[in-house]
Amino acid sequence: MDIEEQALILKVSQGDEDAFSKLFHQYHKHLAAFVYKITGSPDLVEEVVQDAFLKIWINRTQLIHVKNFKSYLFTVSKNHSINCLKQQVRNRILQQQWQTEHIHQPEDIEESPTNYFALLDQAIDALPPQQQKVYVLSKHQRLKYAEIANLMGISKETVKSYLKLAIGTIMHHIKKHLYLLFMLLIK
Repeated sequence: MDIEEQALILKVSQGDEDAFSKLFHQYHKHLAAFVYKITGSPDLVEEVVQDAFLKIWINRTQLIHVKNFKSYLFTVSKNHSINCLKQQVRNRILQQQWQTEHIHQPEDIEESPTNYFALLDQAIDALPPQQQKVYVLSKHQRLKYAEIANLMGISKETVKSYLKLAIGTIMHHIKKHLYLLFMLLIK
């Protein structure tokens, strides 16, 4: 790491936003290209690059211990890229499992007072307030993680965690009730 970069990183570690902006502009294009090679997804590129720099900013006081900033930044980004890809795979598997289990429901479920949308509304209403708000902003209003984080005054990682918990709770609620409904219909 050259002297100029060391000085810049020292300023960032002390909370200098202008220095952080310079660091971001110095690396973001190279980092985006690197992340794209790993993920192949423009959407993930934006998310990973933002998250990597957010992590740098949040942990800025620890930067003075980093000997090779570029290596550190690219390692953080690689790890986050891989985690995002794993999460996408898990989400696809869950979605396929759900579709496989629920795609062939009896015709009269739609006419039942306890239809899928009522179950969904019930599940959403039962969520803790913060999870409910994140879910509604993400799924109904189609806001991005960063927009939700900014609006609610929480981190993007917290938004992701709340959304993951909310989706898990909702899916569990719907599966449980659809199974009970199905059992009632076949009796």
